[in-house]
Amino acid sequence: MNSETPTDMEIFLACAPGLEPVLAEEARDAGFAAPRAVPGGVTTRGDWPEVWRANLVLRGPSRVLVRIGGFPAVHLSQLDKSSRKFDWGAVLRPELPVKVEANCIKSKIYHEGAAQERVARAISEELGAPIGEGGVRLMVRIESNLVTFSLDTSGVLLHKRGHKQAVGKAPMRETLAALFLRQCGYTGTETVLDPMCGSGTFVIEAAEIASGLAPGRSRGFAFETLASFDPAAWEAMKAAHSGRASDLRFFGFDRDQGVIPMARANAERAGVTQLTTFDCRAMAQLERPDGAPGLVMVNPPYGGRIGQKSPLFGLYTAMGEVFRTRFRGWRVGIVTSEPGLAKAMRLPFLPASAPVEHGGLKIRLYRTEALR
Repeated sequence: MNSETPTDMEIFLACAPGLEPVLAEEARDAGFAAPRAVPGGVTTRGDWPEVWRANLVLRGPSRVLVRIGGFPAVHLSQLDKSSRKFDWGAVLRPELPVKVEANCIKSKIYHEGAAQERVARAISEELGAPIGEGGVRLMVRIESNLVTFSLDTSGVLLHKRGHKQAVGKAPMRETLAALFLRQCGYTGTETVLDPMCGSGTFVIEAAEIASGLAPGRSRGFAFETLASFDPAAWEAMKAAHSGRASDLRFFGFDRDQGVIPMARANAERAGVTQLTTFDCRAMAQLERPDGAPGLVMVNPPYGGRIGQKSPLFGLYTAMGEVFRTRFRGWRVGIVTSEPGLAKAMRLPFLPASAPVEHGGLKIRLYRTEALR
């Protein structure tokens, strides 16, 4: 194997372990080819425009990688020779830097530093591209004596949409929020309310989905520095995902007055101010908004995240009481690391989701059907 066919490359959508099936469903709904959940992400196939589209429209991946080719190699001289023959000019631009990383698994080439140096030198001497930090990231994987080259086409992690500049304590990443919303059955056709909204992640994400706003619309990507990039085609693609009108409303409340201006500013940068309402309100003051039932989505405090868990049982008990008595007909989604805290809510939770790594903790989504 030398290089992938540009019209049929393997694309890897990385995500937090535990959410791979949810991301595969999102990719399938977005029309990507035969997405398949694998450990750590989802594989699909496509050409360069599909790579761009994945970065632009998918809400769940943390980054989008593309396999550009490879070859067998059992010693460093073979790696060096084959790397020099590789068509780097088809994907990399000689004037822009490249950062090379190597990973060796069960191979006769086992020294990762030496493998990295050989590939980097081949690119530098054959293409003329500078090697160093700040450039597009090339990953060299040598497993069972097979070398595979992949590019990180995203650059900065994809949860950094470019809108949430102000954050509160222990914020939820946008990519996780989007996949948790999807797990709760949210499709952009109902109201979402977050009674502990912090900087507004769940509310803003839900409003963007309802408005058809592409998550990558406001940021740059590493693929824009590649030889395969077509600026005119990219602008046309972004224009085709410019959003739609929505008459839904989305609500965020928090007892901390300090986070409300943050949430409002983030919503304004995201372009969803007209759809969102943020206000300072304690849980005891929470009331259901007018209109059809929707989804309550909340990432409340839990022991390892914000403080000790013992004082939190009263909070969770009170929260469950509010939801049971004031939100009949609504579904509820709760993210927590503590099963005991979720149980204290006395809500009819469906079986908990798979554990998900977040900030050094294992968190789970607990969700209900419509409360009766």
